[in-house]
Amino acid sequence: MIKITFQIEGGNPVVIEANAGDNLLDLARRANVAIDAPCSGNGSCGKCRVKLVSGEVDSAPSRHIPPEEYQAGWRLACGCRVTQDAEIFVPDIASAYQSRMKTADLSSPEEVALFTAIEQDVQAAGIAFATGCCALDIALAEPTLDDTMPDDERLTWAVEEAAGVEDVQIPAPVMVKLAHTLRENGFHVCVKGCKTGASFRILDITGPEDRGIYAAAIDIGTTTVSAVIAQMPSGKIVAKGSSGNGQIRYGADVINRIIEQGKPGGRKKLQDAIVKETLTPVLANLCKSAGISARSILRLCVASNTTMNHLFVGVDAASVRMEPYVPSFFSWQGLLAGDVKLPANPLAPVLLAPNIGSYVGGDITAGVFASLIWNKPEFSLFIDLGTNGEIAFGNQDFLVSCACSAGPAFEGGDISCGMRATDGAIEACTIDLATMEPTVRIVGEQDQRPVGICGSGIIDIISELYRCGIINAKGLFIREGARVARDRHGMGRYILARPEESATEREISINEVDIDNFIRAKGAIFSAIEVLLTSVDMGIEAIDQVYVAGGIGSGINMKNAVNIGMFPDVPLEKFRYIGNSSLTGAYAMALSDQAAEKVDEVAKNMTYMELSTYPGYMDAFVAACFLPHTNRQLFPHSVQEA
Repeated sequence: MIKITFQIEGGNPVVIEANAGDNLLDLARRANVAIDAPCSGNGSCGKCRVKLVSGEVDSAPSRHIPPEEYQAGWRLACGCRVTQDAEIFVPDIASAYQSRMKTADLSSPEEVALFTAIEQDVQAAGIAFATGCCALDIALAEPTLDDTMPDDERLTWAVEEAAGVEDVQIPAPVMVKLAHTLRENGFHVCVKGCKTGASFRILDITGPEDRGIYAAAIDIGTTTVSAVIAQMPSGKIVAKGSSGNGQIRYGADVINRIIEQGKPGGRKKLQDAIVKETLTPVLANLCKSAGISARSILRLCVASNTTMNHLFVGVDAASVRMEPYVPSFFSWQGLLAGDVKLPANPLAPVLLAPNIGSYVGGDITAGVFASLIWNKPEFSLFIDLGTNGEIAFGNQDFLVSCACSAGPAFEGGDISCGMRATDGAIEACTIDLATMEPTVRIVGEQDQRPVGICGSGIIDIISELYRCGIINAKGLFIREGARVARDRHGMGRYILARPEESATEREISINEVDIDNFIRAKGAIFSAIEVLLTSVDMGIEAIDQVYVAGGIGSGINMKNAVNIGMFPDVPLEKFRYIGNSSLTGAYAMALSDQAAEKVDEVAKNMTYMELSTYPGYMDAFVAACFLPHTNRQLFPHSVQEA
């Protein structure tokens, strides 16, 4: 038996037994060693870099590993087969995608203001924040030899009177603890449950001092997960937090994860990655921060895309990606926290924001609800930019939506020095027109050296290169300078950090292939917007408001996004960043029966367009794969210096 030792930078070694021929990336996943692999191991992204410290592995040279680095022991984990005992060094950047990923600072004044403003807008639209969940203070007469009524009947009668209902349901988990709880508290207890019509379902019974009841809202993104816990019925948020999605190591996009879950044992691996490795610690930490018991969470709402919904509940997602693209479910009624083993009251209902298509899920229905475009007369464009790009357009009379396959470029995938928004990522950039020297802003401590480039930084860099006339409309370098270099084939690149200026002691640059990949990604976004408008016989001029949501949206310079032809060329004052609208919508659903009903109504009334089957989409996509577009009349304000 072969022994492979993974030495994680800044962590303890992990040893796993292997057979000759086992794939190194698969072994790392088996050992729960986090190695970032956006392409899920097909060799195309070049991000799963590890270093062979001792021993041998069977690995051919890769175009992603320069010869001198290959000689120094650097390898792609996905391209290695083990042959003997070996020690593998896993750099910190490989594991930081989850532990230090830049996620929304839900406590920042900006995010709090966004969240509060949207909550107020929702209430102003006539949505009452109220559910049937409540806590009842119940004092019972203790049984005697003259009063031998059983505990369940004694409690039922008291609850019927206190709640004004005709039917009381006592589930098994409550019945099991009933006798002990009543006698431990002298028959003075707090009964927590949910009232529906004339029925009351008891979810927990505690001592009289434990009266707090809470709701949890969760946004499961392909890359990040965010959650809040709020007090009921006030809606006061008592804890909030976020984390990287533990499924990332199985691929950056939903397609790779669907393929992975189709392998033997894959579905459980993917479900465990989101429930056990991600949601459980997030919710446990939030409960600890708020000083509450997880059993006090009586209602939860999850908003996520269609694939994440399937993987969260452990349902086969294979049909999502196969024609005719029919998922197992759009909505799910009756799911309980205990069914998926979330740290909450096991009897608490888990609401899933409804999906409307294979690639437009509950995160978009919740987000569209939070944006309130369904309640406004003006025509609004809703854009959610995460790992996937989803778009909705309409007003109070109609809504249409679609998803575009922008690929992983917005998360740094398919970019040679691309990375997710973790510490060391270049997230913003300006270039001096005369000297061509860059000024960058970096995620994390500003005195640190850069490690790579994240999505918002790529948008800025390409826009600046175009504005300064360093690249042309095709993304090819046409201006020479100290920061522009070319390889032996003549391919140009712009150097943002020389080896001595970077944290990795490797050059950080963006080349013509990177720019071409990103142009295709931005082209997918704009062409989807254009086709969506065309489908309702409207043009760009019809847009009254543009709502930008999603993780990457917070860092986007809207002017630069328009300049490269990613967003429509409308006045910048029409753009509004609305933060994590998916989480805001989930929060509303968790705290309001009316909101949950309205989200369901929005989903049912929204038309889903499958772009891959829409005539003319490919023509629109090809036309958008230039800076800013082949039709410059669509972007009169896009700037390129002479």
